[in-house]
Amino acid sequence: MILLIDLTTDQVNSALSTINNQRPVSPQPLLIMCLLALLAGVIGGVAAWFFRQLIGFVHNLLFLGIPSFHYDTNLHTAASPWGVWVILVPVVGGLLVAWLVNTYAPEAKGHGVPEVMDAIYFNQGIIRPRVAIIKSLASAISIGSGAAVGREGPIVQIGSTFGSVLGQLIRMPARQRITLIAAGSGAGIAATFNAPLGGIVFAIELLLISVNTTNVLLVGIAAVTATHIGRLLIGTSPSFPIPQLEQATAHLNQALGLGILVLLGVLMGLVSVAFIRGLYWAEDRFNAMPGNYYTRHTLGMLCVGIMIYLLMRYTGHYYVQGVGYATIVDVLSGALSDPLFLLLLFSLKLLATCLSLGSGASGGVFSPALFMGATVGAAFGQLAASLLPEAGIDVPVFAIAGMAAAIGGSTGAVLTGIIMLSEMTADYATVVPLIVVVATAAAVRKRIMRESIYTMKLYRRGRAVPEGLQAAVTSVKRIGDLMRTDISISDGTTLGMSPNTWILQRDGTVLVNTKQSADPKKRLAQKYVVAREDDYFADAVRNMLNQQARIILVSNSADPTTPGSIIGVLGQQEIARHTEELVTML
Repeated sequence: MILLIDLTTDQVNSALSTINNQRPVSPQPLLIMCLLALLAGVIGGVAAWFFRQLIGFVHNLLFLGIPSFHYDTNLHTAASPWGVWVILVPVVGGLLVAWLVNTYAPEAKGHGVPEVMDAIYFNQGIIRPRVAIIKSLASAISIGSGAAVGREGPIVQIGSTFGSVLGQLIRMPARQRITLIAAGSGAGIAATFNAPLGGIVFAIELLLISVNTTNVLLVGIAAVTATHIGRLLIGTSPSFPIPQLEQATAHLNQALGLGILVLLGVLMGLVSVAFIRGLYWAEDRFNAMPGNYYTRHTLGMLCVGIMIYLLMRYTGHYYVQGVGYATIVDVLSGALSDPLFLLLLFSLKLLATCLSLGSGASGGVFSPALFMGATVGAAFGQLAASLLPEAGIDVPVFAIAGMAAAIGGSTGAVLTGIIMLSEMTADYATVVPLIVVVATAAAVRKRIMRESIYTMKLYRRGRAVPEGLQAAVTSVKRIGDLMRTDISISDGTTLGMSPNTWILQRDGTVLVNTKQSADPKKRLAQKYVVAREDDYFADAVRNMLNQQARIILVSNSADPTTPGSIIGVLGQQEIARHTEELVTML
């Protein structure tokens, strides 16, 4: 058999020529970068305060008819004077959000963090300035009108946009601009949740392409500055100020307690999978519906409106609307303790979040994950305590562990989940249980599905980005992202040579099975390896080197040696081009 694969190199040579002819951008001095990080911290702190004020104004106006900025999310909202017509409050908010997003910034739709990742890994850290404004307005309206979404995704996108703008106003390499994006997002997280270390770790785990002392310094400056600004404007209390949580409460029986925590971790891993799959299932269902963004989002928010009305009527609180922090406080303080009711709230919050984001709301997934983790963790703790009283189970510890595990499992940010929950509850005695539960949950979710709730959004667009602490871009690029597809394949006659021997010609073609060629110049045989489209670039190249091959054939067929099975090729030029792109980013 002979396979003729046309590897025309004009496009590659043109791209390499463009890269080589670009005028290199000199990096900014460390002092300048420190000042820019300080400015990003100030902006992040102020933006976090302004965003919370905006949410409060929208919420009070739409739910209570009061033009007030004061809104304590840790307290339940009073019954709306609109009565049954409160059902339409999320609908009104949804229509406003659809108009803003549709008209001005489609990037503001959804939970925000994937769009920041997309800018970092595929757009050299460039984010349009208008995104910060539209995201602020759209997310404030979504959250304030009752959509079951969080405020961390929006503040990440807002802070990242300011960081990107600073990096565009002052000429610098993409890697420095990306660092400012991470600094801005870390600043927003730190100020919003009064969690400076959590903000730093969030930026390191999810947004920084490479981690070094300079990057950590800049992110740290921004996060600490934003935390101080936030404490001046918002207050110094932790996100969930429950006095009893500040006591040393983690006194589980060592052997038995460890086993129970592992079981909770497994359960939270399954919850994370349900959250991710449920969210994107809902998104697909809404996208498949007839109509447009307005009609789909109206339908989704109408369902949420009916849900919160029924909850108020039959339970006395809206419970699942907005960020849901009041419900979390009830769980942590012990005001909600019935396992069946807790599981009902979990189910309703999952449904409300999928309806909200699936239909097109603007908001984050962090707060819904906290809600679901708290309710499932507390329910599990109550059941375990009743079955195994000798284990010494403290239900709030299980609720906190569930919250951290829901974050770590669904987003892939394992360290962020552990650290932020310690800061948000001011309960540092639960660190060991958190480590056990979060690590187990993340491992279970990873075993079932590779992508996190953040990376899945981009993966569905055909773009691979790293999960938590997988910051080396090479390790997450897939063969399908890089292969050449402009190839032609034709059959020939069998020439009696092993099918894994190749010859690379000067004209850019590769001949297979040509040992009997009369031309001695064509006897420089090159071996090949076969990879699948979904394989990681680094793994395929490592295999190629181990086999002493020079080319990668891409095939998704069970018989990769047949001509029709070859869907792409990676040769030395494609590998070199990707390496050159990495050098420009790192």
